[in-house]
Amino acid sequence: MKKFLSTMLVVVMVLSLAACGKKNNNDDGSDPNAAYVAPDMTKSVTLNFWSICVPTDSNRGAYDDAIKDMKAKYPNITLNELATQNDEYKQKIKDAFQAGEVADIFFTWSCAFLGDFVQAGKVYCLDNAFKDPDLKDAIDTKMCNNSMYNGKKYGVPLTMNIVTLFANMDILKEVGYNDVPATYDDLMACCDKLVAAGKIPFGCAAGANQEWCVTEYVESIIEKSCGAKTLDDIFQGRASWGNADVASAIDKFQDMIKKGYFDPNGQSMDNEQVKNNFIAGKYAFYINGSWNCADFAKVDGLNVKASEFPVIDASKSKLGQLIGGPSDTLAVFGNGANKEIAAKYALELGRLISKYGYLCGAGLPAWKVDYPATDINPLTQAVAEIVDKSDYLVLFGDTAMNSVDKDIYLKEIANVYGGQVNGQKFIDDLKKAIR
Repeated sequence: MKKFLSTMLVVVMVLSLAACGKKNNNDDGSDPNAAYVAPDMTKSVTLNFWSICVPTDSNRGAYDDAIKDMKAKYPNITLNELATQNDEYKQKIKDAFQAGEVADIFFTWSCAFLGDFVQAGKVYCLDNAFKDPDLKDAIDTKMCNNSMYNGKKYGVPLTMNIVTLFANMDILKEVGYNDVPATYDDLMACCDKLVAAGKIPFGCAAGANQEWCVTEYVESIIEKSCGAKTLDDIFQGRASWGNADVASAIDKFQDMIKKGYFDPNGQSMDNEQVKNNFIAGKYAFYINGSWNCADFAKVDGLNVKASEFPVIDASKSKLGQLIGGPSDTLAVFGNGANKEIAAKYALELGRLISKYGYLCGAGLPAWKVDYPATDINPLTQAVAEIVDKSDYLVLFGDTAMNSVDKDIYLKEIANVYGGQVNGQKFIDDLKKAIR
């Protein structure tokens, strides 16, 4: 498993981590060539830590184990964690930066999301902390690419995940399928049979401002229609949204809704409700992040398989083109009173979260595996195999784009799910609003 995982990480590092074009107009004055200076970790300090790891989060156990290890190693350092639900957190962290009142260590998403804060000069550079001899060779620097700006490191990678097509095999067997449909036409035929049998093929949340759940479906369909490189170029601003294949993909998604493939209550539900409905057997399929592997693996009798969304246009896309990559990140507030200590603490904490998150199946590790990893659940192993065979990962759209473009995009995604816009209007609106 360890040999297999190292192969997988090479694939990810080579093919997905140079995707975010990042420029930082702010010069923080740090010297990337300076010699390592160790902070005084025996000092009695209190560090505030903001995360999105609420009690129901798949990573909660990993965070608890990591924090426990850190308390044992640094008993004089008090870590005050405040966890906020994902969608509320996105607004909270933006408001906090505006007010200049951010926790010493904070969770963030990489690429443009973190880049906006770096651009404002409010994030501490971690170049010195990454030179710590205790962390030498613990992480390949390529894994930090999504949180590097002007060649400097500002983020601590945690785990990486991909959008995954989860299938309840007991429900599929009821309509004659012994495996996950491998082609798009077969998947649609399977959905027709499910509807005819009174089953709901998909559940997707959009309530509580959780449009990101809809993007898990939409981006998979777009990618397998126009190809990963094209979608990546669109997200990075290298290509226009005015793409006929994107419009066609949106129309396909809406056609699936019209045919009754989706729970009609999804627009008023949050992701936790939809996820629990899938676990309870209400839906045959659930498209969401691979971090769900941990929760699904814990449910006795739940017969789930992990797959990727099938190819729609084989002339432009292929299997192995995925949505996802290393995104979950820790960073340090640039105006904190104990920045140097917080930086070293954040790196060690992040490395442990990466370890325990992988062991519990909540994500694939961003840090090198230097510990026994023989009991990984089958779902996480299946996702690792999918990534191992991949050749292009496109980072989640709401992470890859800057905050202004992201908000425009998510609003339009909500309109797509609600039926207010079709494919042509979707690309016309985004082509006009996002340049």
